[in-house]
Amino acid sequence: MTYLEIFPPTYLQLLPSLRETLKLSYRADFCVGYFNLRGWQKIDDLISQYVGETGACCRLLIGMQTLPQQEVQEFFTLGTREGVNFGVSHDQ
Repeated sequence: MTYLEIFPPTYLQLLPSLRETLKLSYRADFCVGYFNLRGWQKIDDLISQYVGETGACCRLLIGMQTLPQQEVQEFFTLGTREGVNFGVSHDQ
């Protein structure tokens, strides 16, 4: 049986609820934009009880997705990228 708990970014009481959820779990999958090792210390006692086999472990995915507008802005920023001239003339 799979139990899914999603904590929104504005959730203020994350730690108590997360610890309660982890107490009932034999595995955990986390997807976060940022990771602070000091925060991990608050749950490592529960994570360390997982046996570490496939399906009984903790997986942590860290990363942020770039917004499409940011990618377009970076692409059209004046300057050169990888030898391609994007509007800057070096000829005098």
